[in-house]
Amino acid sequence: MKDQQVPVSVIVLTHNEEVNIEACLKSIIEWAAEVFVVDSGSTDRTLEIVQQFTQNIVRHTFENYSRQRNWAQDNLLLTYEWVFHIDADERVTPELVQSIRQFFASAACENVDGLLISRRTVFLGRPILHGGVYPTYHLRLFRRHKGYCEDRLYDQHFVVNGALQLTSGDLTDVVTSDLTVWVARHARWGTLEVQEQKREAQSDGGHRVQGRLMGTPIERRRWWRSSVYGRVPLFLRAFAYFFYRYFLRLGFLDGTEGLIFHFLQGCWYRFYVDAKLWEARRMEGTQ
Repeated sequence: MKDQQVPVSVIVLTHNEEVNIEACLKSIIEWAAEVFVVDSGSTDRTLEIVQQFTQNIVRHTFENYSRQRNWAQDNLLLTYEWVFHIDADERVTPELVQSIRQFFASAACENVDGLLISRRTVFLGRPILHGGVYPTYHLRLFRRHKGYCEDRLYDQHFVVNGALQLTSGDLTDVVTSDLTVWVARHARWGTLEVQEQKREAQSDGGHRVQGRLMGTPIERRRWWRSSVYGRVPLFLRAFAYFFYRYFLRLGFLDGTEGLIFHFLQGCWYRFYVDAKLWEARRMEGTQ
């Protein structure tokens, strides 16, 4: 018999996720009262697998993550006030499930509008616990009428107009078990990040997470990106960031998988983004 379910509507985004979706849904289906899958044209076995867990399947053309998440939240026939956004390559740990259950059974639920959840990265099968990347908090569970996804092409976060609370337990993010897939994805995301930086320079900052040194963990990361990292010269900052993560924040304790992750994600990817920025500025004649 299933345990008592939590009054939460879970939204999962999918596109050709046959490798990941079963483990994702297994981590949700026993405790969440409602699960919706929003698919953007999968051609593999993703939807066949999803149907074993839920019939709440909606197809919607993908533009970007921000618009897909907001469309789902605004248009799905959700039953519950609280919504939990999750990706197909993420899993809810038993510790997080227990923490969510305790939250909804407590009086705190009446006075809080969103939960900040720690995300634990798993790379090539190994949890990455050092280098300043764990714990990394994300706002994923909140009252749906109080929150939305910020308008960004890359590195989007949810914004909630209300009180927030940290919770225990992790949301596991299985980044990759295949380096070829990882590099291809980050090459695409690097292009989006360059486009986003150009958009950001022309934006008034509305409907976005604002960087604040004394704010939430998400606001502090955004402040660090804009006020510290963003002021270091192109290219140099990629190497400086890797040095900071791998040596000063003890990333070397994550073993061989950690060396590969911290270098690729903390140096190679950042260098690639800078190279794309340099290329764009040269083509525009501003270099």
